[in-house]
Amino acid sequence: MLKRMLLPVLALGLVACQSGRGPLYSGPIIDPQGVDMGRYQADLTECEAIADQVPVGERAVAGAAVGAAVGGVVGGIMGNRRTAVRSAGVGAVGGGVQGAASGMRERDQVVHNCLRGRGYRVLN
Repeated sequence: MLKRMLLPVLALGLVACQSGRGPLYSGPIIDPQGVDMGRYQADLTECEAIADQVPVGERAVAGAAVGAAVGGVVGGIMGNRRTAVRSAGVGAVGGGVQGAASGMRERDQVVHNCLRGRGYRVLN
């Protein structure tokens, strides 16, 4: 039972640890007027490297731990041990997703701020 609960959390943690350049990452949108696109690509790469310092994976794991604890407590109050374990699993997945999403939002904000600091007009 515990293995079934930990497997989704582990998978989520691994997904969250990857950088934000996965298939769901669309990147910043800039106003290209007057922009040297070669220089922009270099600046974007540097800003993304800086943003990789945001601990997305750690936030996912922390969110999963908090979600599991809260889910387990609520499940224990509302039912028996089996309900507590199931609720902990649901809480872990939900908390992990929220933690990863929070980290990705911060990571995107770092990229946008970095580009703005380099003089680009970031539109999103």
